[in-house]
Amino acid sequence: MGGFAVYRLPYAKQATLVRQTEGEPLELSSCQALNGHQGFVIAPFEITPDQPILIIRPDETECIELSRSEDSFSRNEEGGTRKENSLEAGGNLVPRSSFLVPPSSFLVPRSSFLLPRYYSIDFANYHAQLENDAFQKIVLARCADEKMPEGLEPMELFYRACALYPRLFIALVDTPKSGCWLTATPEILLDGQGSDWRTIALAGTMKLEGDQLNGEGESLTWSTKNIQEQRIVATYITECLEQFTSEFREEGPRTVRAANLVHLRSDFTFRLSDHAHIGNLLQALHPTPAVCGLPKREAFQFIVKNEHTPRRYYSGFMGPLGTDETHLYVSLRCMNIERDTCHLYAGGGLLKDSILEQEWQETEAKLETIRKLLDIRT
Repeated sequence: MGGFAVYRLPYAKQATLVRQTEGEPLELSSCQALNGHQGFVIAPFEITPDQPILIIRPDETECIELSRSEDSFSRNEEGGTRKENSLEAGGNLVPRSSFLVPPSSFLVPRSSFLLPRYYSIDFANYHAQLENDAFQKIVLARCADEKMPEGLEPMELFYRACALYPRLFIALVDTPKSGCWLTATPEILLDGQGSDWRTIALAGTMKLEGDQLNGEGESLTWSTKNIQEQRIVATYITECLEQFTSEFREEGPRTVRAANLVHLRSDFTFRLSDHAHIGNLLQALHPTPAVCGLPKREAFQFIVKNEHTPRRYYSGFMGPLGTDETHLYVSLRCMNIERDTCHLYAGGGLLKDSILEQEWQETEAKLETIRKLLDIRT
């Protein structure tokens, strides 16, 4: 069998199963090569012959009903309902008062945990480049291995993710070339139908704790570092869109919730008269500064050469690409399932004023989203 993908769009009550029954998924060596193709796409952070962009041809398509009542939206890990400040419903514009006092969401005393040596070395290496003005921003990622609980199958993890995280795009993909990947991601890369399209700038992270989990992060205060990080991503996306259309609008930033985290998000809506060349736009967007850095080419090359663990398909993108509609999401909050081991990935954007312990805790908070699925008590 060539491979399959099963995915659930945010707030949908149905999942879609796409299966290729003959041959292997199509392999492509660039985002531009996606022009004129359709199917389920899985793209890596770094495109190489060993990890190409893959397109699963929809030889068979099945709609899967997800047994979930409307009430479950308020009982899942995320809290709230779809009408509140969700990633799809928009969220609240960030008030100016939120820009004044830095938060301590990830501030943990040094003595309270032991940082792995590899992460400390990577951070020092990356941060030195920022201090030397080689980059405005660069993203440092890491991988954590967890044991797959006995008797737990990948499809069960998919169903758990759908139940726990109705706001997120959930996908489980398995091909001979890529292996098996599960993602529960909040970040749209490119979403559209006809000539109407949208993308987002999503950056900045804070963790909700205690009573904050009952809300949407409205009481939190954003630090200058988080605001700058999000603005870097939004500016880059603006510059990309200007190459393809003059009809676009930016709204935000606003605070939005994803699982137990909140982010800063700006929304971009735009029109494309020629959607037969979506691959060209994807070539410009991927990887965005949200997962890479700026300047983009130099940051990308530095990450590929220096990061402790290769990212593979983490921080790439995946989703259905079609002539009628397209839903591509950045592959965040994801795991690679390899026999009885789950390789969990997370990262965070570094700026000059980034602090080692806070960045580590941010990756821990992000890992909680996908690690929760492995809890047999869930």
